[in-house]
Amino acid sequence: MTETNAGSAVCNAASSAMHRFKRQALTAVAPIGACLVALGGLTAWTSLGHAGTPPDLEVTRAWVFQPTGATPVTAAFFRITNKGDGADALTEVTSPSVRGAIALSRHRMTPHGAAFREPADQIRVPALRSLDMTPSSSDVTVPADRDWRVGDDIWFDLRFEHSDTLRVKAEVVRPQNPK
Repeated sequence: MTETNAGSAVCNAASSAMHRFKRQALTAVAPIGACLVALGGLTAWTSLGHAGTPPDLEVTRAWVFQPTGATPVTAAFFRITNKGDGADALTEVTSPSVRGAIALSRHRMTPHGAAFREPADQIRVPALRSLDMTPSSSDVTVPADRDWRVGDDIWFDLRFEHSDTLRVKAEVVRPQNPK
């Protein structure tokens, strides 16, 4: 091999290596560029206050019906206000004042107009709105305690899908006189 051929071979090898490096660099630039554009967009969106806020829950009303007759259960109702941009869900209710299982339920109607209780795994609390439990929508089914009197306070712990547990006090009221 002559000196010129050897120099040419070295130049060709270097040129080929440089060409491969450029191709690989360009291949890596596209995903990195896409990530930078996405990150910049998310930063701008958040900076402008459009990223939303998590659920911000508050119980603004709570009552439980005084047990009547021989009925083994009664019902508790809560107004849960969500001031956040994120929805949440009530998933469980417990109480240190109640013996027995407490259950979430919805009220449904048969085609013939009879009402019935349907157990619920959770009850949604919409963003920027209130969940207003009523005798005709949803409630918490509670084992009846014959010692409860109108005006008594019963403590409940409300657990949510995303938010912290809220401990609330519900006043015992006559069924015909909810708050």
